[in-house]
Amino acid sequence: MKKRILYYGIGAVVFLVIFYIALFAGTDDWKVKLPVLSYVKPFHLVDQMGDSISDKDLLGKVSVVSFFFTTCPGICPRMNTNLRTDIYDSLRSTPNFQMVSCTSDPDRDTVGRMKHYADSLGAGGNWLFLTGPKESLYRAARESFLLDDENNNRQSIDQQFIHTQLLALVDQDGRVRGIYDGLSQKELAKLGKDIHKLLE
Repeated sequence: MKKRILYYGIGAVVFLVIFYIALFAGTDDWKVKLPVLSYVKPFHLVDQMGDSISDKDLLGKVSVVSFFFTTCPGICPRMNTNLRTDIYDSLRSTPNFQMVSCTSDPDRDTVGRMKHYADSLGAGGNWLFLTGPKESLYRAARESFLLDDENNNRQSIDQQFIHTQLLALVDQDGRVRGIYDGLSQKELAKLGKDIHKLLE
């Protein structure tokens, strides 16, 4: 009698497992979902080739967004090297993935300087280096990508400066799904896993 009850119990568990697999097969409902932190607002900037880039160019692709400046002697080179070796090199041939590195010093980081910097990193066509009006860049950093506290805009734009190692993960629908520390190997490993979740 006890064996029969045990068999019935095991059978019920197996049935429930099969039922839920069948119920959620082909959907994302069984996966751990990434939160939606923000929505990318309209912007218009220029990449290292001199081409116009807008928020529409993020749609349909998974994007990793960062802010840096080419003359930075500290965290920026380390962050960009980490991005290249830990993220970009393994995904550079993935058509629906891109990296987007925006300057926080557009007065110095012209299109030509950004092109030179991109070439020095070995960045291909799916790694964009963006420059443009400082106000547009900083608004995007704060309001869209959440890479700086939006309360830091109390000074005039000329006196503001964003310097951060934080990275934003943006999905194919222009939604920010995570913020990561570009100097932390643990955070970069999590970023890599979350990129693959979105690509799937």
